[in-house]
Amino acid sequence: MNKKLIRIMALGVIAIGIFWSIKNIAVNLLNGTIWAESVKKVEDTPVNNVENVKTDVKVDYLKDTTYTDKDGKVVIKNTDDILVLVNKERNLPSDYKPKDLVVPNVRFSFDEKIEKRHMREEAAKALEELFNHAEEDGIMLYAVSGYRSYKTQKMLFDNKVKKVGIEEANKLVAAPGQSEHQTGLAIDVSCKETNFALEENFGQTVEGKWLKNNAHKFGFIIRYPKEYVSITGYSYEPWHIRYVGKEVATEIFEKNITLEEFLGDK
Repeated sequence: MNKKLIRIMALGVIAIGIFWSIKNIAVNLLNGTIWAESVKKVEDTPVNNVENVKTDVKVDYLKDTTYTDKDGKVVIKNTDDILVLVNKERNLPSDYKPKDLVVPNVRFSFDEKIEKRHMREEAAKALEELFNHAEEDGIMLYAVSGYRSYKTQKMLFDNKVKKVGIEEANKLVAAPGQSEHQTGLAIDVSCKETNFALEENFGQTVEGKWLKNNAHKFGFIIRYPKEYVSITGYSYEPWHIRYVGKEVATEIFEKNITLEEFLGDK
């Protein structure tokens, strides 16, 4: 083999090596571009996981919904929101009254034409649907107390304080401004078996059990469950239902949580 042939073969080997090196560099660069584009695509793609989306919404839901007044009291701004959160830390303005109060066409435990017959229109229609379906199932519910003004709530609270003291009253009756009844979205219901009383034994009646298991289908929740007194701040009230809409009520029921937990307040 002559020297010329050897040089040609050597140059060929070198050329092949250079070719493969360039190819590998090109592939790596290309893969890097593809990877970067893939990352960007993932980052730019909306999250489709329903639970994650709902969780994010809940965390932010209560943002900017209150302000602190000159006395240091936290006052609610989104008073007309169906999901307005009212509790011991979040107060309704003393002059707040819903503008769409109506009287639902349901059975009441009293005959007087007074304010507690009323509810907000959307909640009233939902209550009518609930009562109608209950009756189809042989369940006879009675509405006991719906909307209450700040003034009425103050009278009820002050009377309870006189009877049992401030500490016990705070467990049983909402202070004025802290009652869901003022929103027009809550109502107390009962039955003949308990003589229409608002007592814990209502939860053991056929009517009370039906209400617990079916209220969510019509947009209502049992607002103060027995096992969550530490979260709601109130004693067990199987008779007190709160309208939040069917979708939210169903999620709260299925997860066995409170409105505070759903909205990210606890």
